[in-house]
Amino acid sequence: MAVNPQLFPNGMPIPFLNELFVLSRHGVEFEVDKIPGVGKTRTRGTIYLSNIRMVFVAKMPVDFIAFDMPLLFVSDEIFTQPVFHCNNISGFVDPVVPDNENSALYSTHTFKILFKDGGCGTFVPLFFNLIASVRRAQQQSGVQPRADPLQAAQTPVDEMIRHAYVDPNDPTKIFLQQPTPESQLRRRSYQSQPA
Repeated sequence: MAVNPQLFPNGMPIPFLNELFVLSRHGVEFEVDKIPGVGKTRTRGTIYLSNIRMVFVAKMPVDFIAFDMPLLFVSDEIFTQPVFHCNNISGFVDPVVPDNENSALYSTHTFKILFKDGGCGTFVPLFFNLIASVRRAQQQSGVQPRADPLQAAQTPVDEMIRHAYVDPNDPTKIFLQQPTPESQLRRRSYQSQPA
């Protein structure tokens, strides 16, 4: 997890090298705890899903502008369909620890994505397929768990999108082509770059 990742002026996350955005979903409410200086917070906005990470971008930023969750760092995710409340995905996400810092100083966050506007029949299967694919690729490569979130770039996104079921009640946008004209601008790591 990383608070306030770099964004384009239109609010879309700046991609990493080899990152492909799969979908975006507006009309979600996002809840997360242990934000430095804030604690637990809940806000509405848009969630972007790529082959590397999920990025929530707040519609009306209050405590944070965006929240980045590497797929390799997500665990115990569960989809819930309550009778008297909206569908949601919840789970845990480990923080991205800077190279020069002690990981014991950072704790795991709990998150919840609530689907407030429309269905989630497109988002949920693609999310769980991407998580499974990222974990499978990580196990096959023999890389240490949670070593480098960018290892997830090897997931077969094109194949998943070709076989995606699109729910007409779900306002999710699937990216068949990468959405940014500024495609030359790409990040190389999670570590902040000196100006």
